[in-house]
Amino acid sequence: MTDIEIARNTKLNPINKIAEEIMIKDDELEPYGKFKAKISNEVYERLSKKEDGKLILVTAINPTPLGEGKTTVAIGLADGLRKIGKKSIAVLREPSQGPVFGMKGGATGGGHAQIAPMEDINLHFTGDIHAITSANNLLASMIDNHIYFGNKLDFKEVIWRRCLDVNDRSLRKIQIGLSGEKNLEPREDGFDITAASEIMAIFCLATDIDDLKKRLGNILVGYNSKNEPIYARELNAEGALTVLLKDALKPNLVQTLEHTPAIVHGGPFANIAHGCNSVVATKLGLKLADYVITEAGFGADLGAEKFMDIKTRLLGKTPNVTVCVATIKALKYHGGMKTEELNNESLEYLKKGYENLKRHIRNLKNFGANVIVAINRYTQDTENEIELLRSMLKEEDVSLSLVEAWAKGGEGAEDLAQKVSKLCENETKINYTYDLKDSLEEKIRKVAQNIYGAKDVELSDKAKETIKTIESMKLDGLPICIAKTQYSLSDDPKNLECKEEYIIHVRDLTPKTGAGFIVVYAGSIFTMPGLPRVPAAEHIDLDEDGNIVGIF
Repeated sequence: MTDIEIARNTKLNPINKIAEEIMIKDDELEPYGKFKAKISNEVYERLSKKEDGKLILVTAINPTPLGEGKTTVAIGLADGLRKIGKKSIAVLREPSQGPVFGMKGGATGGGHAQIAPMEDINLHFTGDIHAITSANNLLASMIDNHIYFGNKLDFKEVIWRRCLDVNDRSLRKIQIGLSGEKNLEPREDGFDITAASEIMAIFCLATDIDDLKKRLGNILVGYNSKNEPIYARELNAEGALTVLLKDALKPNLVQTLEHTPAIVHGGPFANIAHGCNSVVATKLGLKLADYVITEAGFGADLGAEKFMDIKTRLLGKTPNVTVCVATIKALKYHGGMKTEELNNESLEYLKKGYENLKRHIRNLKNFGANVIVAINRYTQDTENEIELLRSMLKEEDVSLSLVEAWAKGGEGAEDLAQKVSKLCENETKINYTYDLKDSLEEKIRKVAQNIYGAKDVELSDKAKETIKTIESMKLDGLPICIAKTQYSLSDDPKNLECKEEYIIHVRDLTPKTGAGFIVVYAGSIFTMPGLPRVPAAEHIDLDEDGNIVGIF
């Protein structure tokens, strides 16, 4: 059966029953149908003095077109912990419609390790991403309206872009103001995908509604004729934006197919944004369960680095254990093996591809994390390959767990659950990649060399000029969020093995003053993705009974 068929054939519990298991009262729930609900902010306030649970971060090697199953493992682990008698909760990101209708597909896990109702979560869900899109574009409209009616703030340059939650490469650059109306001056603009927008980042990093409003007011929207910054608060925009986001800021409660509670909230990408679910949801999860399983997008060089260097500074807690997910197929792919041959045993290609996994392990250990490797197992994996991988991991003093959550649900992740719960007893600490007092160039270089393994960094003339501007605004003390390809440790998506010395090429930077970080653009990464040659949207439809088909 397909993922959607497995999900549809599983009987879910009413959402209030799921809430009862984690101490949420009926009057603290705002149901959106039978199987999903918003959680009132009063829950965290009521439980604020309760001791936090253990935090488990699930990350991965650099992704491949095959898919590594990071979310499937995270959900399976949450179910597996419940199987061994632990009180667990999954706290995950919301899927964007970009990948759902594009190439990657949905983001609710797979097989018997899914969160549900999967169709709702993958599509409109509770409307959070629509609210973020609306807030972003309201701000854009208010900027242009202000300019139309006299430009009292003296806008010379507008840097705020519009957004949309679809993959549409044609919108990367557009011309606006072409109607010929008086006071309308045509200018170049563009769209980001909503998951890469600053308001998505603000939404996920705000600690409460007051912090959200303050951050929205702090958004840098442009510069005046004296090259002085102009902020959203100068347009009196933050109040209306907060109103659009006030309900969205409440975390969403759903369940796994095995009825483990799951909070799904916020959805920034990790290659072009910071890649973690909301601080609000994670903090709430830590009060509701003894074990909280969360994830960070794409490989550990992106999502996990940003989780450690950006999110933990606000969360006030570091992961007790970090799980690095891989497949033997993907490791052979990173070793240079052809796609059509990946089902064949190859110790040679496995050894080569293991270098990618080893780099991520060492990075995670350098952060101070307790690390375990979870292999999302395929039937084609041979005992020779598994034993070779186990022996190589032994040299790194890292345990291996074979996970079969796709086929067996929580039962297929019991071994991982046992090992993770034991690792949680070990002490952990956080070693940041850079100090906030470091210069911007030092921060970029430290991430490039210590996380990506690059020889050095090359800054374009444009990037050097932008750094000077950021320094003049005294914003260089913010953390950085590097936007680069997810497919390689380098900034070249085709450089999978990274055997030769390479340089990270920085073309520009953008201060995200509301989010509280500086985005660094490396290589040819775009903040508005495009659809593949054959998008998933071509296969999504309603069957004769009115059921959705084609989401995977």
